[in-house]
Amino acid sequence: MSEFDVRGKRVTVAGAARSGIAASELLVKRGARVTLSETRPEVNEADRLRKLGVQLELGGHQTETFNDADLIVTSPGVQPDQPIIAGARARGVPVIGEMELASRWLRGRIVAITGTKGKSTTTELSGRILEAAGFKVTVGGNIGAALSAQVEESTPDTVHVVEASSFQLEQIETFHPWIAVMLNFSPDHLDRHPTIAAYGAAKARVFENQKAGDWKVINADDPAVLDLARSGRAQTRFFAMRTPIDAGTAIEAGWIVDRAKAKTTKLVPLDAVHLLGPHLVNDVMAAATVGAIVGAAPAAMTAAVDSFEGLEHAMELVAEIGGVRFVNDSKATNVDAALHSIESFDTGLVPIIGGRFKGGDLRLLREPLEKRARAVVAIGEAAPLVKAALAGAVDVREPKTFEDAVKEAYALAKPDGVVLLAPACSSFDMFSHYAERGRRFKEEVRKLKGV
Repeated sequence: MSEFDVRGKRVTVAGAARSGIAASELLVKRGARVTLSETRPEVNEADRLRKLGVQLELGGHQTETFNDADLIVTSPGVQPDQPIIAGARARGVPVIGEMELASRWLRGRIVAITGTKGKSTTTELSGRILEAAGFKVTVGGNIGAALSAQVEESTPDTVHVVEASSFQLEQIETFHPWIAVMLNFSPDHLDRHPTIAAYGAAKARVFENQKAGDWKVINADDPAVLDLARSGRAQTRFFAMRTPIDAGTAIEAGWIVDRAKAKTTKLVPLDAVHLLGPHLVNDVMAAATVGAIVGAAPAAMTAAVDSFEGLEHAMELVAEIGGVRFVNDSKATNVDAALHSIESFDTGLVPIIGGRFKGGDLRLLREPLEKRARAVVAIGEAAPLVKAALAGAVDVREPKTFEDAVKEAYALAKPDGVVLLAPACSSFDMFSHYAERGRRFKEEVRKLKGV
């Protein structure tokens, strides 16, 4: 198979966020004539990109820039079916995503991790396990460095651990993971995907280019995952916290273990897991399964897990003030993720829920909140939806500002409760990203603490 070649070709990159910028830089290095098209009027990296030879088209996409291209590369945040891209595709212009582009030049093997929740934690921990075991590893994709930024350091012995979102997977053609992990599946991103089935089909594409010598790592506790993973030719490796399995990764006598026909091998003791929220043990099991397939020793797995205190904005313990704990789970951007966050606590809970609603059934939160919550603080565009969904189950407050939301949640949680930021929604009504929302939450907590 000849190497993918863009030398002298006119390539339009749509979207100047992290992935689009990395793709533009990579394409220029590979000899392409690159135009980076962005709807925003300004891009912080504009001067640097122009010096590299990237032509910038700011303030909107121009039809001729797309129709006259030899190739279009889309950032994950760009709708691939918008008219200007669909029109170019209809004229015969190839359209691929940034992750697909980068994968065509990688020399190492890919571990792709997808699912509705837990992707970032599992991706980061898988990388740490493999590093502790002595493998050459890069970590990124939907988190950290875009895959295009990893191409130049890729070698035949590199393991690329990649968080793969549905937005990235829907635009693949040849993307080929050696190990494909599907953690879970529940309704999400229905503001982007037309149906739940379309969202699931995008996720399932992670398996479509695998071969018989590859691996599917599947959550046997999740019936939707089992259904989505039926396709594909790769070998299947299960992990499960609750479902009895004869072979795969399970929990036994206080250990995460590898069950095989010949014997059971202890991988990681549960007391080495220091993550807040029992559902995160599921992510540790998935990462340990990746480690076992790649060849990491149990001692390396345990050392990596023991030193891992989780990711920012993912069940992050921010502070304790006057007996009230503050937990930042800003990454809980869908109903199912928020549900798992809420179920991590017993009583005295005051969750902050809301933002820009992107699908799902908020009524699923009624029963767990009725048992655990003193009140709910609703924020953002979805506040009326939150209030309607929870009416009669729990008291719902609607402060006017985010600052007031944190203050009111604190007052309601006194003297011994938990203020939990678990929005069940995207952040785009009030913030640019879930991380900005999480950082703002921590700033408001610091104000309460007087720091």
